[in-house]
Amino acid sequence: MFEEGIYYFLKFFEKTSYFGIFILMVIESSFIPFPSEIVIPPAAYLASKGKLSFIGVILSGTLGSLAGALLNYYLALKLGRPAFQHLVKKYGKYILLTEYSLQKVDHFWNNHGTFSTFIGRLLPGIRQIISLPAGFTRMSLFLFCLYTTFGVLIWVTFLAFCGYFFGKNENLLKEYLKQGSYIIALLAILVTFLYVVLKTKFKIKIFKKN
Repeated sequence: MFEEGIYYFLKFFEKTSYFGIFILMVIESSFIPFPSEIVIPPAAYLASKGKLSFIGVILSGTLGSLAGALLNYYLALKLGRPAFQHLVKKYGKYILLTEYSLQKVDHFWNNHGTFSTFIGRLLPGIRQIISLPAGFTRMSLFLFCLYTTFGVLIWVTFLAFCGYFFGKNENLLKEYLKQGSYIIALLAILVTFLYVVLKTKFKIKIFKKN
């Protein structure tokens, strides 16, 4: 399935260029289960052949992911948690969105706050739905876009480098995508740990001064 997807998107991007990348990443960043691993690497491989721009692939992928995240953000903002949970309970099975996944992302948000919109974009299983608690809690739009863009840019750039250098070897590409995903997840956990430690120390200092 991975190989077939890569081949299909190679042909697709030859016809649709950056607009196709943007649209597919909008879909990937929304509720529809659609892996970015079969979107960005084929586009970046075409960049290695001179058919697309490497920077253009990263920018269109990043902007598409941000647009999809904003779609989720505003949907959560307008509907509110109770109405959204009712929709998930009734229709979530059709897009592989469950009440458990919402509870999981809520727990993650409660532990890390607005910073979750950055870290969550780097973690599988949370990446697509981290925008929901941001909308539910009416997070600052500026901070949401800033954290989301930063997280998305890291992820898309990683995928683009994999596709650019290893796109012609499907087995090698899958291996580097797998290993790289683990490394990014570990780095995200490390950054989260450092963030929590610094935040805790800062609060303690303020408390002592008062």
